Amino acid sequence: MTSLEAVGLEPDEEALYEVLLDRSPATLDQLTTAWPRADLQPLLAALERKGLLSTSPGPPPAYTAVAPEIALDVLLLAAERDLLRVRERARELEEVFQVRARERTPPVVVEVLTGRRAVEQRQAQIQHAARQQFRCLSKRPYFDPLGSVAAQRELLERGITSRMIYQREFVAAEGALRQIDEMVEAGQQARVLPDLPMKLYVVDDRLALLLLRHEPVDAVSALVIHPSGLLEALIRLFEGLWQRALPLGLAPSAGDRPRGSLDDARLVALLLSGLTDEGIARQLGIGHRTAERRIAGLMARLGARTRFQAGVQAARSHPPPGSP
Repeated sequence: MTSLEAVGLEPDEEALYEVLLDRSPATLDQLTTAWPRADLQPLLAALERKGLLSTSPGPPPAYTAVAPEIALDVLLLAAERDLLRVRERARELEEVFQVRARERTPPVVVEVLTGRRAVEQRQAQIQHAARQQFRCLSKRPYFDPLGSVAAQRELLERGITSRMIYQREFVAAEGALRQIDEMVEAGQQARVLPDLPMKLYVVDDRLALLLLRHEPVDAVSALVIHPSGLLEALIRLFEGLWQRALPLGLAPSAGDRPRGSLDDARLVALLLSGLTDEGIARQLGIGHRTAERRIAGLMARLGARTRFQAGVQAARSHPPPGSP
């Protein structure tokens, strides 16, 4: 899809409109030089119908492109009205679906998805359906689009509260801490646990997707859970894990903090994640011995007897936003 197809402009119409922007006003003969194709006049007629050009009587008649700020705003408003009608119709169909589901005996509580493509498609649909809150237990596999920075940013830009619990294994991966930093900067609330019982997505209190199997590819399967006692149990499970999990990431003001303070915050996050000295050194881009000295210095300043205790004490002194 080209940039303007979403507002009803075909690719050839968009291309000819650009020609008109460059050459207006132009006669038919002048345009034929720039657009030597048999469909020139039908395309001009289509652009005129859509309000993107005006015609002066001549002779000979001249075609002038209407300013994009005016012409495209009209198309955008029409597209927005169409989208609102689609949303309203979607709500009506959802209500019908829910009524029918409640009338069935037994009621529809769980959908079974099979195949990687079907699972990934439903994951994307569930994310886009979020209205207030998105919760995620993030563990392997990481093949799904919900794990991407761009997909998570889209949630946050829509004002959706996003809470992620990462498994320690992910935090230890190359570049993972940088990605988490970016997400926390954008408003995500991130925590970490050594292990997670499942891969789970929960949208508001309406839907959940639970991955059952992720290999081999043709055997990937998942459950979509609708409002029910099972959904309530999964939500309670997430909230219980959230209370146990430790804050991970930097505060949104991290970009304005002194370098030393910023490095200490990263060190605390890595200590909380339970990484080894080697893993911490790799994430911070420093040598193993330097990492050991930094950890020992932090423990001494806090009077902590263990690495984990040092991380907890430091995190409690300067908790990330969203922490209770």
